[in-house]
Amino acid sequence: MKISTHIARIIIAITFIFSGFVKLVDPIGSAIKFEEYFSEYVLNLPFLIPYALPFAIFLIIAELILGVKLLVGFKPKITTWAIAVLMLIFLFLTFYTATTGKVSDCGCFGDAIKLSPWGTFYKNVFFGALVLLLLFNLEYIKPWFGKAASIWIPFLSLIGSLWITFYVLNHLPIIDFRPFKVGNNIPENMEYKGNGEIPPIHDFFLENDTDDLTQTILEAPKAMLVISYDLDKSNLDLFEKIRPIAQEALDKGYLVYTISASSMDIYDEVKEMFKLPMDMLYCDETAIKTMIRANPGIMTIEKGTITGKWNASDIDQMVLK
Repeated sequence: MKISTHIARIIIAITFIFSGFVKLVDPIGSAIKFEEYFSEYVLNLPFLIPYALPFAIFLIIAELILGVKLLVGFKPKITTWAIAVLMLIFLFLTFYTATTGKVSDCGCFGDAIKLSPWGTFYKNVFFGALVLLLLFNLEYIKPWFGKAASIWIPFLSLIGSLWITFYVLNHLPIIDFRPFKVGNNIPENMEYKGNGEIPPIHDFFLENDTDDLTQTILEAPKAMLVISYDLDKSNLDLFEKIRPIAQEALDKGYLVYTISASSMDIYDEVKEMFKLPMDMLYCDETAIKTMIRANPGIMTIEKGTITGKWNASDIDQMVLK
């Protein structure tokens, strides 16, 4: 039983650390998933949507730190019971997801690993059983690296997690697991393979009131997209810094457009306010949020291949060919 407890401890700890980390590098992605859960269509808790990001950050860091604490053996009783509570939450959400079909993916591993709803639920049932094993054998969970290490390692992990969170919220995810990552070819990720699977990019379109310019953008030798899923929620002051780089791109032969799900009337006001040299194209809001975790952000494309992504706050680091 002692060996089984150690094995369960290691499996749960590593899984919690991995799951927490792949979401920590992109907490906005988890916040978007919680917004989906809180929507009227799913759990009908729309009043919680404004708090989706802080809730996601708290849960992500809690998951990662609990994994670290279990691994090093810090206060095993409290740590294991806290993990059990989290597992109950995960079991409920994944069972709800699997039985209702209202959410296609629970986001348990962020965008790094996608599991089917029922596969995710059965995975959590397995881990729930491992947690029960730990609860019945708490006496075997001891610090492996000494008392001091069992305190300092979780503390330093917390400090590191907070730093990563601050960084990615002010810049971009440090690891991009999405199909719009730098180096990926958008048309290739839009292709249906004929095996019944939906392609990674399936809701990408760029159009104005009269024309669909998706292929024009994807076939262009060079294009720069200024991306804002919602101009009302965007940091509009950054458009003052965007204007000169947009003009430079135009002078160098780039196709340049603003991409947004906002109305054209709203963009016309922004365009006039900041004397922007480019027009706007519509795109699906979900696709925009997947494209870049910034509002606004900038993406450069060469013949459909993504060559660069920046948070607009980092625009000074941009170098155009």
